[in-house]
Amino acid sequence: MAQFDPRRQPMRLAPHLLTTAAAVAIALVAGQAYEPVRAEEVPALTSEQIAYLETQAYAAAGAPAGLTAPEAIPVQIRRGETFEQAVRRTGIGAEEASAVAATIASAFDLKDLRAGLKFETAVSKPRGGRGDARLIGLTMRTGPASQLTVSRSFDGALRLRALDEKVTHETVVANDKVQRSLSASARELGATSAVVRRASQLFAHKFDMQRDVKASDEFTLVFDRSVTEAGRTVETGDLLYAELKGHAFYRFQRPGSKTAEYFDATGKNTRSAMMRTPLQSFRRVSSNFGVRTHPISGYRKMHQGMDFAATTGTPIVAPADGVVVEARRWGGYGNWLRIRHSNGLESGYGHLSRYGSGIRAGQRVSQGQIVAYVGSTGASTGPHLHYEIWRGGRRINPAGVKTQEGTVLTGSDLAAFRAEKSRIDRVIAAGGQRRPVVQQASASGLRSVEG
Repeated sequence: MAQFDPRRQPMRLAPHLLTTAAAVAIALVAGQAYEPVRAEEVPALTSEQIAYLETQAYAAAGAPAGLTAPEAIPVQIRRGETFEQAVRRTGIGAEEASAVAATIASAFDLKDLRAGLKFETAVSKPRGGRGDARLIGLTMRTGPASQLTVSRSFDGALRLRALDEKVTHETVVANDKVQRSLSASARELGATSAVVRRASQLFAHKFDMQRDVKASDEFTLVFDRSVTEAGRTVETGDLLYAELKGHAFYRFQRPGSKTAEYFDATGKNTRSAMMRTPLQSFRRVSSNFGVRTHPISGYRKMHQGMDFAATTGTPIVAPADGVVVEARRWGGYGNWLRIRHSNGLESGYGHLSRYGSGIRAGQRVSQGQIVAYVGSTGASTGPHLHYEIWRGGRRINPAGVKTQEGTVLTGSDLAAFRAEKSRIDRVIAAGGQRRPVVQQASASGLRSVEG
């Protein structure tokens, strides 16, 4: 045991030296030299995360002093109205509306706004019912994949952020079995109304869409679309392929032609001279061609057409190319339409609620074009379409009309079609196709304006 010697000075270590030594020892034990702490780079937020945080911020804002909780108020710009005037209809004052307009104008030219444009606002109103409301937030879509958001910070300033979503082009292969209806099943797989309508027009050449198409029938639709990273469709391209119950249709545009057509796998044009029915959607055939007891008069008499029970406003399409002969009121038929087609055929439509855009006597129409809408005008017991076919001035049974099939491709047209068919078949086999990003996302605060 060491003896205490008063002649020797004891060894003392400063506390900071001990701390340094400990740090060095720990670093040596860990096998690495000491390095200063570095801040990690924060990853950029996605548009979904930004939208979520924005929603949470609005919810957390609560009710400002003396004001009610923020209320969502949708606004649509009216004809002849400025953006500032539209904002004022939410109840906020002129000064604040002007500040909001100035904030938006720093990133978007308000002169480009058109009547009908919609935007969302969050507004708090005075608790006592007196005074102007206060804008808490505003979101306006300025393009298919871009929007501007105005929010109020805790210090009362209005802050503006521009958001551009990533957009990709893709070819979708929608394949499934019919559940409730073809249109409902197709929409569940991402098909838009335009795609479904086009497919229904094609299938109407081969099927009665209400009686021939059953649940569990398999279908395939192939179409182009542009979609945001959030999965929202901003643009839909053409229907490239449609198949139902073994009948397939390929889209093909002949070299030098201005329009595209649809052909079967052999190159035969699937476009027949007359579609089976002028409606792609109806509940049932409520009355066939032939003798029946009239539902209003009670007498047995000849029913010289077919009745399709359908809801008011259901679109009616031209079953073939033709020229409008009549578009007028006609007795018990109510609003009446008659179209002259080739081969001595004419089609007639009764009880219409209204006519399609531009439909009048002398107007040329194309197959599949919307010419009118189902109604219940004239002598009618409920919404339905009375449909007639005339040949040589005499009414005939619409269900018995025989139609001629389309033409067959040959030569260079057939070779070009086969190349396009092979391309579409490869896309179907691959389950679809995605193209490069065409727009890059960016989110930035553009400026603040004191409110």
